[in-house]
Amino acid sequence: MIDFALADELRLIQQTAREFADAELRPRDREFERARGVPDDVRRRYDEIGLGRVELPESLGGAGLGALARVLILEELAAADAGAALALDPLGPALYPLREFGGDAALERFAAPLLARPGARAVLFWDARPRIREVDAVATGILPWVPSDRADLLVVLEKERAYAIAEGIRCEPLRGAGLRAAGASELHLERAPIVASWVHTPQAQRALARARLYAAALLVGVMRASADYSRAYAVERQAFGRPIAHHQALAFLITDMAAAVETARLLVLDAAWRLDRGEPAAEACASAFLEASEQSMFVTPNGVQILGGHGFMQDYPVEKYMREARALSLLFGGVDLARDDAGRDLVRSEGPVPLTVEA
Repeated sequence: MIDFALADELRLIQQTAREFADAELRPRDREFERARGVPDDVRRRYDEIGLGRVELPESLGGAGLGALARVLILEELAAADAGAALALDPLGPALYPLREFGGDAALERFAAPLLARPGARAVLFWDARPRIREVDAVATGILPWVPSDRADLLVVLEKERAYAIAEGIRCEPLRGAGLRAAGASELHLERAPIVASWVHTPQAQRALARARLYAAALLVGVMRASADYSRAYAVERQAFGRPIAHHQALAFLITDMAAAVETARLLVLDAAWRLDRGEPAAEACASAFLEASEQSMFVTPNGVQILGGHGFMQDYPVEKYMREARALSLLFGGVDLARDDAGRDLVRSEGPVPLTVEA
């Protein structure tokens, strides 16, 4: 018999994250958006539970767990407030280049000081077409948008390398559309010293894969929240003597939205499982991000449409879910680069397909 159930430890982690999100994030999501961040009391509660340290080694006070535990937590937090999920995570996806390239030494040097500094944030920027000029290990340039109002450490990831900057970073706040609780800034690098640099293509690919999976898990949480809320609204809203959810066209749409969420989640879980087993997972992570991004562009706008005119009002959360899904889909090269990487790896792994012509 094949058992697809989560292990007891993972179920407990998932339940803990869900309870925290329901109690601390969901009731205050608009407050966090206005403040462009989460308050200290919520941050302390998050740190006490230890949700942000599940992937860190025990030497840094972490649990030493893997990608599967992380994506379960991210989905639960994002279902309440994806921006707050990012704001609460001091390292975020910047953890992955540090760990892949520099190992425990890089984590001790760069991650540990951030974890000890309340409110500190590390930012990961994917730079496929380098925007940053480097001269004698000094960086200058402008990064147009990052989901943060603070950058104590900037990790820049390229196709074959990564490097870290800890000084000379200036944040110019932007208004921002999605992920407002995380902040939004244009980063200016003004003769910023590069304090560490690594070059290795496989490590760069693994770091990008893990970062994409991080964003994909957040997307699953956002679209789940949109599908659940709009379905509940449709069950209660009456039109022509019955709930609008009982009208065939809307019932089919609600079903398709639920299926889209489940499809994206399964790909995210499969990619995380592959990472934890040490299997090649670049294509799986790219596919998970691609599916989550595209399905979120189906689910969240339809969540707004089900509510009609109410959907665009801030009295209801579905407009927020739509904004957050669009912002998350832009991260780490966006959908087009993920599609290229997923297709390239798939063709490489399968090899040429022989053609048979019948007379």
